[in-house]
Amino acid sequence: MTPFTFANARTEREALELVLQPNTAFVAGGTTLIDLMKLNVQRPRNLVDINKLPLDKIEVQPDGSLRVGALVRNSDLAHHPKVKDNFPVLSEALLSGASPQLRNMATTGGNLMQRTRCYYFRDTEYACNKRQPGSGCAALEGFNRIHAVLGGSGQCIATHPSDMAVALVALDAVVHITGPRGQRSVNVAEFHVLPGNDPHIETVLQPGELITHVTVPASSFALRSSYVKLRDRASYEFALASAAAALDLEGNQIRSARLALGGVATKPWRSLEGEKVLAGAAAHEKTFEAAADAALRDAVPHKHNAYKIELAKRAIIRALTLAAGKTEPHA
Repeated sequence: MTPFTFANARTEREALELVLQPNTAFVAGGTTLIDLMKLNVQRPRNLVDINKLPLDKIEVQPDGSLRVGALVRNSDLAHHPKVKDNFPVLSEALLSGASPQLRNMATTGGNLMQRTRCYYFRDTEYACNKRQPGSGCAALEGFNRIHAVLGGSGQCIATHPSDMAVALVALDAVVHITGPRGQRSVNVAEFHVLPGNDPHIETVLQPGELITHVTVPASSFALRSSYVKLRDRASYEFALASAAAALDLEGNQIRSARLALGGVATKPWRSLEGEKVLAGAAAHEKTFEAAADAALRDAVPHKHNAYKIELAKRAIIRALTLAAGKTEPHA
């Protein structure tokens, strides 16, 4: 591990000033960053601890929406009564991730910023355009069983690892950011970017910017929502394929829907194609199968991961079935 300095920020302004030093990173829970520092994948010279900032609150707004501070721990968010009742897909996604110990440390902002678990990215002996731009992508011709079938490029096929972010995409959540140029907001579906020719650029966050909070709007489809995660083992494992589904039903008819995928794409993946099939259709298995087919229509498999296409379809059908079967919760 490269030697580094460590500073505690007490205010947002102080944090933004400290991070302007060259090769400096924010740290909160540290559940991703410290691992990558140990592996020499990331080598910041300075760390700015932001745990003292007042960004650790979950606030229910008068309109029923949520304001979630960037430092809210994953466990607290998953078990919050309003999240469990009114945004079940978010609670389910959080509880499917990592272990209880890690969820007690991991933060909302850190979860959004976590980096891929691609073994070629995490091993500095291999070529990785995400870690070292221009070096190549060992996964393309290597063992790519866990890699992406959606959103990849000739430069990178690494999957995004977050469960929480997939649920937030399905809920139309918004990320709020502050930085040297002021404040701005970005829809979660647009916060992460496709690798294209620049896989090392993973989000729209600019140098010196800090996530302050996430807002989750109240919506008719959030109430009936579900998250399904398929993986190699039952716990403490990243998704091979996952699906977040949310449905607004009138009787058996789908008025509107949200569908997002994890484990199969280079970013948390909203499937507009699947949503188009669902809107206005009857909530039954044939509709769900058609939506799953549409969601994976443009998938591009590689040597070892073609199985993910069928696996993702099954996750979608199961998530939609569970969402449709949920009774109307308390508003």
